[in-house]
Amino acid sequence: MMTLRRASERGHAEHGWLDSFHTFSFADYHDERFMGFRALRVINEDRVAPGRGFGTHGHQDMEIVSYVLEGALEHKDSIGTGSVIRPGDVQRMTAGTGVRHSEQNASRDELVHFLQIWIVPDKSGHAPSYEQKTFSVEDKKGRLRLVASRDGRDGSVTIHQDAALYAGIFGEGERATFTLGAGRRAWLHVARGTVQVNGELLRAGDAAAIDEAGAIEIAGQDTGEVLLFDLA
Repeated sequence: MMTLRRASERGHAEHGWLDSFHTFSFADYHDERFMGFRALRVINEDRVAPGRGFGTHGHQDMEIVSYVLEGALEHKDSIGTGSVIRPGDVQRMTAGTGVRHSEQNASRDELVHFLQIWIVPDKSGHAPSYEQKTFSVEDKKGRLRLVASRDGRDGSVTIHQDAALYAGIFGEGERATFTLGAGRRAWLHVARGTVQVNGELLRAGDAAAIDEAGAIEIAGQDTGEVLLFDLA
């Protein structure tokens, strides 16, 4: 069975410097029907104005993945990491026992557009850590590329949860099939563009929850970029 979550149904917050859409309940947006999906707790689509950002704040016991679509995001944290995340980069921060960090638009001229993803870890109390890897357009073109996993296989970043995250970019005529295993659940989020998922047309910001084992067919329409979560 596949259940659609349309972009227009998401929560929305406009703060002037920040334009944010919430797939699941977050901050002042609360919907009992959408508190998360399995271990997936947050997908926020954020656009941050030039020179602005999130000041230093704390997190605990959460796996936080950032996926930049446009622009550049500057990250600094209390474990000594400082980096700039650009399109193609996947950043994973394990908040664990506690970490403080800031996220700023690295540009004074251009917007930064990114997805912030929170995944509940397999247990509390992991040591805070950070990881960042780059996956090119060619890595993801016409296929699903593993970018995050529990065991860091195939060069993916490591997350502390029985979950796998795939990214793919599909132009017209390009397609892929993902086989969801027994007892698994999938959440597919369209980051931009348009794709068909099992025959349903999904546009940027749309998502689909799949709760039955079997084939998930993804076909490109207008150069769609997708994130697919394979969850216990």
